[in-house]
Amino acid sequence: MSGGVEGRVGIVLVSHSAEVAGSVADLARGLAGGAGTPLAPAGGLPGGGLGTSTELIAAAAASVDGGAGVAVLADLGSAVLTVKALLADDELPDGTRLVDAPFVEGAVAAVVTAAAGGDLDAVEAAASEAYGYRKK
Repeated sequence: MSGGVEGRVGIVLVSHSAEVAGSVADLARGLAGGAGTPLAPAGGLPGGGLGTSTELIAAAAASVDGGAGVAVLADLGSAVLTVKALLADDELPDGTRLVDAPFVEGAVAAVVTAAAGGDLDAVEAAASEAYGYRKK
């Protein structure tokens, strides 16, 4: 086990932008009441700039891994491909899943569910169900 909260699902938010990943993490954490859900943004490139970084994603996943699994949400196509490549190469903690969910709404639902003690299946389901949220 790494730095995650033991028994809690960890969540990683992968974006092409460090600012977007960090802001969505702040929003989700705030709406979840600041609960101790292990949550890490992994955005942009190590030296700054837009893109995705295998190193930043792997480090973020390790930092939130508390043994209950890690849910990874990604913003756009190449972020998804980068996470898929890391999973295929076994470079992420055991029990890591790429979750098919809208980035902002899914992140909030995932963090709220994890904060309430939901397991990885529940966190994934809550995030995925966010596709059904209607705004009209």
